[in-house]
Amino acid sequence: MKLLILFSLLFNMSCTDAANRVPLPTVESVDLNRYLGKWYEIARFDQKFQRGCTATTATYSLRKDGDISVLNECHLNSPQGPLKRAYGRAWVVDRNTNAKLKVQFFLTRFRIPFLAGNYWILELDEDYQYVIIGDPSRKYLWILSRSAQMDETLYQELVQKAESLNFDTSKLLKTVH
Repeated sequence: MKLLILFSLLFNMSCTDAANRVPLPTVESVDLNRYLGKWYEIARFDQKFQRGCTATTATYSLRKDGDISVLNECHLNSPQGPLKRAYGRAWVVDRNTNAKLKVQFFLTRFRIPFLAGNYWILELDEDYQYVIIGDPSRKYLWILSRSAQMDETLYQELVQKAESLNFDTSKLLKTVH
């Protein structure tokens, strides 16, 4: 019995690893000037750094050095709850497409940087009204929109797109606004 459990665990781990090794395609091109501005989180994979977040937004602006300033805001536990802010910066990793970026956040009080994470643009509306952001490990996923609400049909299409990219969309948590 123990051997069967061990085999099952190893099989599941190898399947997960295999899904993560599948290349993760990004969009062909991103106009960063059009991408700047405020985005509303529609859904995400829950992460420790976002526990309890509702009414989440991300605002991107151009820095003097050409990188991007990032301001993530959310209200804790309800849209009327206390405001939480995270400041960071992003920079382009793939200049051919501008679709692969790194994002690094800071401890607000001390401005100490955390490790940088991947921010890959996997799907982007031609009018820059919605986007899917992910990471090649498939442990991070966000669906963002220019408005706080998204049509359910469009949302389901984006979930299906994420699923086709080997993300476990059962882990998606819809954001309350």
